[in-house]
Amino acid sequence: MRLTRCHVELPLQPGAELALPERAAAHLVRVLRLREGDACVLFNGDGHDYPARLAAVGKREVRVEVLDRQPVDNESPLRIVLLQGIARGEKMDLILQKATELGVAAIVPVSGERTEVRLDAERAEKRLAHWRSVVESACEQSGRARVPALSAPAALDAAARTLQGDGLRLVLDPQGEHRLDSLASPADAQVWIAIGPEGGWSPRDRDILQAAGFTGLRLGPRVLRTETAGLAAIAALQARFGDL
Repeated sequence: MRLTRCHVELPLQPGAELALPERAAAHLVRVLRLREGDACVLFNGDGHDYPARLAAVGKREVRVEVLDRQPVDNESPLRIVLLQGIARGEKMDLILQKATELGVAAIVPVSGERTEVRLDAERAEKRLAHWRSVVESACEQSGRARVPALSAPAALDAAARTLQGDGLRLVLDPQGEHRLDSLASPADAQVWIAIGPEGGWSPRDRDILQAAGFTGLRLGPRVLRTETAGLAAIAALQARFGDL
């Protein structure tokens, strides 16, 4: 039987007993109905799973005993960074969830000229916290023991200026110059893929991406929605250069 995995932002080591954070405690005890003595698996993003058991279940605190430390080796050899135009509500959640399951290394939410979702500082902070919980839950489900980096929302031009390193820089485009089978193996196994928001990239956005070294990738003749495009591109790149 597969044990329940739960992400915690705590240092973990075998033999330690610790109090679970509120979110993890509520998930294990209130949602999954685990009781004292029941087994679970914790992870904190360091590349290991930590088998544990519930040592005490109280109204105000749930304590667990960490039993072991097991390495998890299921990260893709291809480092994909997704520059995702911010989408509305559940669409963005779906993108983050499935991109995490497909093995992306990092996600950078960006705003272009046609982005319909505009976030002030307070809303951006709340949205980022929600997005992080979506990514962590996707790691719990998919068995990943490293959590993809998730950047704070940024304007496209600002995000493009922060990109460093060699590798492929691709923007999905039905008229793009590259086909998947024509791409050379990326330097340092690194790929950036830029996916437009619901309104697509504007001409100015495309100029920014081109100046940052992005070239067009066409997966087929059809125009894909933002919640489809990135996931299709990630799956195709993983099949071509990664571990699918």
